[in-house]
Amino acid sequence: MAKASDVKNGNILRFNGELLQVEEFLHRTPGNLRAFYQARMRNVKTGKLVEYRFRTDEEVSIARVETNDYQYLYEDGESLVIMDNTTYEQHNVPKALFGPAVRFLKEGMNVIVAFESEEPIMAQVPSSVELEITYTEPAVKGDTSTNALKSATVETGAEIRVPLFINIGDKVKVDTATGAYSERVKS
Repeated sequence: MAKASDVKNGNILRFNGELLQVEEFLHRTPGNLRAFYQARMRNVKTGKLVEYRFRTDEEVSIARVETNDYQYLYEDGESLVIMDNTTYEQHNVPKALFGPAVRFLKEGMNVIVAFESEEPIMAQVPSSVELEITYTEPAVKGDTSTNALKSATVETGAEIRVPLFINIGDKVKVDTATGAYSERVKS
């Protein structure tokens, strides 16, 4: 157990049986009242925001979280199998931890996963990925880089919107957070 004064932004606390990541932790001393810590924390599993006031001497439980780079190997039902790049140990991680960006994951990609006592609690894909277009309507002479977009399917099976000049076999850069086309990648 640690004191509230030991908490820093980014720490993950075990609070009321839930894991919460500290987003903002401020020390306040209002007028002639006792000092306290104002915390804004986000629930790791649900994403819900929680606000709480800690007394300066209140005991808190800071979770030991290990964050590491892993390689995505393959999909196994509702989970993804990842491998530690240093020990070659394999772990199953629920797809839900990756959020909607999971549709852009390609076998062999590196991902970041945080574990708290052998349980995966957070997962993150790269901010952008390069994927090949497997299907789209063919380009027509005269199509230029205007704001007109068409649907395209990438090699992972996800559908994105791309400019009219993109053809089957082109590699494109996709922003994993929004699922938006960024640019064509030159081979």
